Amino acid sequence: MKRIRTTHLLAGAATLPLILGALIAGTAAAEPALKLNDKGYFEAPGLNVTVFADIYPDGHQTGVTVIQHGVRVAANGDLRLEPSPGQWSPMPAGDGPNAVDKATNTVSQTLHYPDDSKNRKGFNPIEYPDLNFSYHVRVTPLDGDAFQVSVDLDKPLPKDWEGKVGFNFELFPTDLFGKTWLMDGASGIFPRQANGPVKDDHGQIITAPMAEGKVLTVAPESDLQRMKIESRTGELELIDGRGTFNNAWYVVRETTRPGATRDAVTWVITPNVDPNWRYAPVVQVSQVGYRPEQQKTIIVEQDVRDTQADPLVLYRMTADGKQEVKRFATKPWGHFLRYNYVTADLTSVTEPGMYALGYRGQVSHVFRIGSDVYDRDVWQPTLEYFLPVQMCHMLVKEKYRTWHGLDHQDDVRLAQVGDHFDGYDQGPDLLVKQKPGDHIAGLNSGGWHDAGDYDLRVESQMGTVWLLAKMVEEFGLNYDATTIDETKKEADIHQPDGKNDAVQQIEHGLLSVLGGYKALGRTYRGIIEPHLEQYTLLGDISTQTDNLNYDPSLKPGEKTATTSGLDDDRWVFTEDNPDRELETAAELATASRVLKASNPSMSADALAAAQDLYSHAYDRAKSLHFKVFATSELAQTTKDPALVKRLVGMKADIAAHIDQTGAVLASAMPLITDAGFRKDVAAAVKVYQAKLSDEATKTPYGVPYKPYIWGAGWDIQKFGVDQYFFRKAWPEATPVTLQMEALNFVLGVHPGQNTESFASGVGAVSSTVAYGANRADWSYIPGGVISGTALIRPDLPELKVWPYFWQQREYVMGGGETNYMFLVLAAAQGK
Repeated sequence: MKRIRTTHLLAGAATLPLILGALIAGTAAAEPALKLNDKGYFEAPGLNVTVFADIYPDGHQTGVTVIQHGVRVAANGDLRLEPSPGQWSPMPAGDGPNAVDKATNTVSQTLHYPDDSKNRKGFNPIEYPDLNFSYHVRVTPLDGDAFQVSVDLDKPLPKDWEGKVGFNFELFPTDLFGKTWLMDGASGIFPRQANGPVKDDHGQIITAPMAEGKVLTVAPESDLQRMKIESRTGELELIDGRGTFNNAWYVVRETTRPGATRDAVTWVITPNVDPNWRYAPVVQVSQVGYRPEQQKTIIVEQDVRDTQADPLVLYRMTADGKQEVKRFATKPWGHFLRYNYVTADLTSVTEPGMYALGYRGQVSHVFRIGSDVYDRDVWQPTLEYFLPVQMCHMLVKEKYRTWHGLDHQDDVRLAQVGDHFDGYDQGPDLLVKQKPGDHIAGLNSGGWHDAGDYDLRVESQMGTVWLLAKMVEEFGLNYDATTIDETKKEADIHQPDGKNDAVQQIEHGLLSVLGGYKALGRTYRGIIEPHLEQYTLLGDISTQTDNLNYDPSLKPGEKTATTSGLDDDRWVFTEDNPDRELETAAELATASRVLKASNPSMSADALAAAQDLYSHAYDRAKSLHFKVFATSELAQTTKDPALVKRLVGMKADIAAHIDQTGAVLASAMPLITDAGFRKDVAAAVKVYQAKLSDEATKTPYGVPYKPYIWGAGWDIQKFGVDQYFFRKAWPEATPVTLQMEALNFVLGVHPGQNTESFASGVGAVSSTVAYGANRADWSYIPGGVISGTALIRPDLPELKVWPYFWQQREYVMGGGETNYMFLVLAAAQGK
């Protein structure tokens, strides 16, 4: 009744625009604290409000956003068609840059439904309803730290959409668990998990609103979190979106006024702000530590208004507690993103031991200095845990624990033609003998689940194979902690079997890729579930299918000993992609070298496939990088002088694009004796390395840092590995600094207040909440490496403790894990 009465009053209130105008006029006389800065967002001491500054609504990274005392507490303020949108829910599209009205100090964005780039097409196709409309979201600072958010529709919504379209404002959950909410006369706490009762809201099942009313106060007990949200046009609902989708946030929502255009929704939001608040200094140091001779640059991140450089205190851990060893002067580095930085050089500290650093009374985590600091507990978790746990088509156990059951013994069927989700698109049938829907034998063994999801992309499979093979070649990697039995399809963690785990993992990856090559006559694009309901599984992968091959002649649910009528078998996608075929050929050639002694049959198969792919793809490929990569690796495997001659003939292109070619050419350089080639390529490397060194000075971290949507950790790891190969071939032009700083970045020396190691289970503080297969348990897989600190546009580095942020906390195969492992092994051997 309360809602009906309020709606009736508003619908008939002809004076509403006058009331709102008076409200704005009344507040305009006072001086707003929020000012529009030169980066395009509103700013006051302890408070930032951005308006559609970011581009990723699927990841809770756009719309009206509040950063309160340095922490992003709310985001995605925008119109939505559902009370609790999910990853595949309809999202609007913006119509260009924000509009700024200087006369009213208002920033607004124009948007519309549907987004034509996603409507039933694109990487993740979204099915939009038959609804077309455009609207504007306006944000205007008011008195003090308050601001007004208004939504204007270009025309009234259709009658059958009234009460369905609403303004949603999402509150980040983790920091609110156990905190209070107040709404009108009601109160409660933000629960740790979504709780019932549930209801049907215009076709979407949601948890019943926790409260309804005019004014919501969030976290009243916390001066640094308290925020008031007041509707001027209707009634608010506080909804726990996680009751609909596990990765949703708390949602504050108000539906648009029936028939309204101007001020269809208007709120006043008032975050509580401490004007004396300052961002506390953050000491950024490797969570693992350093070798004695290693350069040790310590970074301190400070408030943008804090330019003072105080001493850094070094403590040593002793049997009697921590003892001060020495004080180091810090020097200003300057401004980066939204902070000021000071640095200190601790390279002179070489005595082995456990240490911590203090700055203005705050003490960092402990770290170690020692010649063997990388020898144990650093790279091993990736090989001991992460790779086995990601193994597909296997039962994976660890003593009393079962990580997952035997899965996907019903793989695979040839994909249906057309768009799929997660970027898969099966073009017209490329095969002669098979047709869509046919079962493809030989693909129910080997491979690794790609990421937080369970598909198998060929580049992820072969990228992992290649890096493992390179580690065997470069560092003599030989480690046995796991039993891998491909006959029984079982892996037992911490149960050695007398065989090199790295080689066994290489073989496991090749079982899938070579199996596909033999069955299909080409490499597959990838293997993935046919239905979105399967793809979104959170839990044991062995429950995703029934492990029985699909038989369309059976009724749904009927089963025999080997077949069923359940259409759950994964699909295999094919493609005609010469560049990717060359990439695969290069990696197969490397694996062939490593397996030659231990598994000559698989080695021969890998080389034959590599040569076949190379012969069919080289002339059609467009990527210079992959042409050089494949030619280089095949030349090393076969010692074919014709391949070396081909590389020499590519000198001009290689030198002109050394950023694309240098790292993949490096290992083949001993085969090339042509003096002109060596001279010109070395000159190009010298210029390129000088450019990189200059770019590295643009950040306090000593490496280029340019995140897009995902955190930059994976790219920086890859950059470090590339630097290793540049230094191997051209040591006179390539210092070790960039390679080591890339590793330090991953191990904790990165922007933002969260300095945890991106490698789960590695170091004093690491990412023990991650977007892996067990994310719904708020858990992690040791040795998995998350993407890491993301950039919330335009300038907030962020690494939240939230298991559903794929752009910050996802694990992936094909480099995300093995590039890290490679860098650590190189550091352990001083290479």
